[in-house]
Amino acid sequence: MGNFWLLATEATEHGFGLNFDVLETNLVNLVIIIGVLVYFGRSAVGKTLAARREEIENAIKDAEERQQKAASALKEQEQNLAQAQAQAEKIRQQAVERAAEAKAAILAKSDEDIQRLKDTAAQDLEAEQSRVIAELKKRVVALAMQRVESQIRDELNEDLQHQLIGRCIARVGGNG
Repeated sequence: MGNFWLLATEATEHGFGLNFDVLETNLVNLVIIIGVLVYFGRSAVGKTLAARREEIENAIKDAEERQQKAASALKEQEQNLAQAQAQAEKIRQQAVERAAEAKAAILAKSDEDIQRLKDTAAQDLEAEQSRVIAELKKRVVALAMQRVESQIRDELNEDLQHQLIGRCIARVGGNG
């Protein structure tokens, strides 16, 4: 129906004429168009497909290179992580050791302080005991003296005093 591209013509007695049979002409037109496309388009399509193929291959190579680089970077980061974890464990162990040393030092110092306090308390106790004993001795002596003096006053009468004085004089006079 209005398809007048280089229509296949039919040879008639009169010469060339136009074939208006749509089914027959479309088939002939398709064959001609496909032939022209194959003949002229083969190199253009081939070039386009080759360029496209080259782009795809380059993209695949780039992707593979990026994948290798990413795998290498991942491996390196995993090694860094392992080193960091080992370092962290080492630091933790050192901290535990330092804490144990500090604990031991604190316990030793507190034991020394306790012993020093005990010694000081014992010395203070001994000093206090000595002071109390000395005070008690003074009181006992003072009380004993008071008692003896009161007994002597009560028991010594004048006759006994004269006898004692006489004896003392005799002793002093006889020796001297």
